Amino acid sequence: MTRYPKRIVCLTEETTETLYLLGQGDRVVGVSGYTVRPPEARLKPKVSAFINAKFDKIEALRPDLVLAFSDLQADLVAELARRGLNVVVFNQRSVAEILQMIWMLGGLIGCAHDAEALANRLSAGLDEIRNAAARFPARLRVFFEEWDDPLISGIRWVEELVEIAGGAPIFPELAGARLAKDRIVDPAEVARRDPQVIFASWCGKKMKKATIQNRPGWDRVSALREDRIYEIKSTYILQPGPASLTDGVRRIHSILRTALGQPSE
Repeated sequence: MTRYPKRIVCLTEETTETLYLLGQGDRVVGVSGYTVRPPEARLKPKVSAFINAKFDKIEALRPDLVLAFSDLQADLVAELARRGLNVVVFNQRSVAEILQMIWMLGGLIGCAHDAEALANRLSAGLDEIRNAAARFPARLRVFFEEWDDPLISGIRWVEELVEIAGGAPIFPELAGARLAKDRIVDPAEVARRDPQVIFASWCGKKMKKATIQNRPGWDRVSALREDRIYEIKSTYILQPGPASLTDGVRRIHSILRTALGQPSE
């Protein structure tokens, strides 16, 4: 038996991307069907969606480690454990916890030094964006919607990244709510809080601008009057991993900069 795992199955994208960034993509033997980053990972066998998996296919890959994410995959984890597989479940919900996940994963696979270097690079990149946003003349009110019906918002790492990028989330009180059902918001309350920018990332479903524009009472919302409705692909922002700390936050920052009429840096 080798000292560290050599055959790893990742049931979500963020651990896959992290392993590749650590130079360990060759250890990945199975991935989620939703995996996009990095593109070469899509060549690996696809063994799961988000809440279901092909257990026999996973077993056939002979993994010595399976990586999962959140309570939503608890049933998958339980079945894999019953089948005698080693499973580690991460549950990162904040920027700090995303960085911690990277450190922990590095330790699991014997790459602690490389993982610390990666986490430090990601953290430094966030500091650069935070410092640039501090020079904005104002912070625009931002509504980030994760789903359209029911309307869901406030997932913690996204709200933190909106703040880092220079925006002001309109539902800061939801940051501690871990479950989606606890982050359902009233469309009328969104309109009352009058966001100046709306970001939509409908968890893998393409955003339909007309759906947002046609909500009752939203014609008076500043974001609609100023035509500031933007889609951010879920793979860039709703995956609590390197993608959200790089491309996701940069995209938000760039849009806010443009909305404020600030020159590019």
